[in-house]
Amino acid sequence: MKKIILRSVIGLIFLLGVAAFFFADQQSGFHAQEATFVRDNSVTQGAPDSVIVSAGAHYIRGGLGEFFLGKHYRRVWGQPVKAKVFHMGDQRGGLRIEKLGGGMQTTSLTLTDSMGRRFALRSVDKDPIQVLPPFWRNTVLGSFVRDQISATNPYGALAVAPLASAANVLHPTPQLVFVMPNDNDFKQYSTLFGSKLFLMEEKFSNKSSLSRQFGNAVDLLDTEEMLVRRYKSNRHRIDQWAYARARLLDFLISDWDRHEGQWDWAEYRHQGETWYKPVPKDRDQAFGRYDDGLIPWLATRKFAARKFSSFHPEFKDVYGLTINASFLDARALSEVTQADFKRLARELQNKLNDSVLRAAVRQFPAEVYELIGEETYQVLKKRLQLLPQAAEKYYDILAEEVAVVGTDEAERFVVHRLSQGRTVVEVFRLSASNTNGAKVYARTFFANETKRINLYGLGGNDLFDLKGYALQGSYVTIYAGDGQNKVTDESEVDGWRNKTVVKGHVNGVEIKPGPETEISLKENAAEVPTFIRVRQRD
Repeated sequence: MKKIILRSVIGLIFLLGVAAFFFADQQSGFHAQEATFVRDNSVTQGAPDSVIVSAGAHYIRGGLGEFFLGKHYRRVWGQPVKAKVFHMGDQRGGLRIEKLGGGMQTTSLTLTDSMGRRFALRSVDKDPIQVLPPFWRNTVLGSFVRDQISATNPYGALAVAPLASAANVLHPTPQLVFVMPNDNDFKQYSTLFGSKLFLMEEKFSNKSSLSRQFGNAVDLLDTEEMLVRRYKSNRHRIDQWAYARARLLDFLISDWDRHEGQWDWAEYRHQGETWYKPVPKDRDQAFGRYDDGLIPWLATRKFAARKFSSFHPEFKDVYGLTINASFLDARALSEVTQADFKRLARELQNKLNDSVLRAAVRQFPAEVYELIGEETYQVLKKRLQLLPQAAEKYYDILAEEVAVVGTDEAERFVVHRLSQGRTVVEVFRLSASNTNGAKVYARTFFANETKRINLYGLGGNDLFDLKGYALQGSYVTIYAGDGQNKVTDESEVDGWRNKTVVKGHVNGVEIKPGPETEISLKENAAEVPTFIRVRQRD
């Protein structure tokens, strides 16, 4: 009965919100402003140098609309700002169109200069309608989803670059530009791109993109290629601490949309190993405000679309900030300890001082700074003070179940059961004579933090050695993987449940069981659980 009442109330609120959606524009009295062009005599042929225009006057709503749909950043979207006019022949020594791009929401072009460096020209306004099934796109729901773009700060990415620079996080530096109507340089795309505001930024996709900030990097690649290399050889490693630092910066700016497609990776070579450092991109969701209207507030509750986190002085829901990044986090943070997270949070507090925060928000257009600059600074300052606590909660979420993953080469996994609920896991390269080489992984787990440790051998002939006695400890599940593997379990943990489980193919693993060993082998290879190395997309 309670569920029926709750659904009825939510349905009534939604219907009232729909009415507000259609009524709100009439209340606002706001009409889309024509662009005002500014000419500079230094520009050839008297072409416009700048323009004064709003990013999205169509998001303005009246009081009723804001109550139901959210106040969001509607004033910012409607505020006319000054932006440079984009002249393709003058940018970066001259650019040419490489290809049309864009994801589920953004209109974009990839542009290339004479040196082969790539740049992305990405629309400030978005159309998220593609995230809905076709049936819903031309309905009221489609209109509501489009309207909620107003929850994002259209100029947020401009403020992120100086924060990333101070935090020692690799990053692009976007520039706000306006494309003239019927610009012939855009050829067949002139209608699609004309009369709009865009952010132009570096596209870190190959060696040509390597600038001074990358130091001695030798290449750039996307997440899929990086993971393929990481799981092929144990000489390829992710700089997990650099990734953790970048993720804490995501937390600071409340950027919840950090799935694996939102990262590039800089490749470094050192003493026979290849390391990958993260390069976050696409800051569309930085500083978002989703929960300040009745319908969006309901939609972003924990039982609904929890991932749409909002930029408040407090971290209201740390878990929500982890949802979209969970696939990559599990693969790129398995070695980072609680002490590491605390240290990195304190380092960010030191690096992002008041002058850095103020300089960052000053990157907003002057007209926007007058609206929200001081407020944004104050929220950033408060979130920075609370970042260590948020980092600790983030660690707790990650630590509950951890994947320790090998490669397609041979490795030895060593598990030590110790007192006080500690479980030490180490991974070594393995020589042809089964002697340990360099250590490629080490971490101490605690039973009160980590319920389950999953060891994945992947390919190669791997060895799994478990030792030690403890009164309590985490579950350890071994996924033997391909190759001829050997498990030796000499560990023991008090209690009536077996804390060591071995899974694999009956012909692929030799087991010397101990009192803790639970064996679950399959004769059909298709039934053996495998580790998802790269997410398969439709």
